Amino acid sequence: MKKIITSKNAPAPIGPYSHAVQSGNMLFVSGQVGKHPITGELMLADIKTETTQVMENVKGILTDAGMDFTHIVKTTIFLTDMNDFASVNEVYGSYFTGDYPARETVQVSKLPLNVNVEISVTAIK
Repeated sequence: MKKIITSKNAPAPIGPYSHAVQSGNMLFVSGQVGKHPITGELMLADIKTETTQVMENVKGILTDAGMDFTHIVKTTIFLTDMNDFASVNEVYGSYFTGDYPARETVQVSKLPLNVNVEISVTAIK
């Protein structure tokens, strides 16, 4: 059985997908980009600002599912420029207090809306 999670704390999906799908105690959060959920503005001033908005969008979805960052067991980070790796890590790491989730970070040629970073997560409650 699955439950669709739709959050007002994350930007509306730009395609035929849900913010997240919960199945049992597992939550699968779709890739989030640095788009502000209220204004719809892309927060592209710099990679740290963009990554912060991505993480805030993830946080909003987790909250609406009754979870938080301690529940995340796996993340995937997509970057258009691996030179941003350290800056993204700095912001990303600030959302965790230890016991970091498993993760991979990959460089891709292009992301939706021409953003620089996209992050998806899997969480367990």
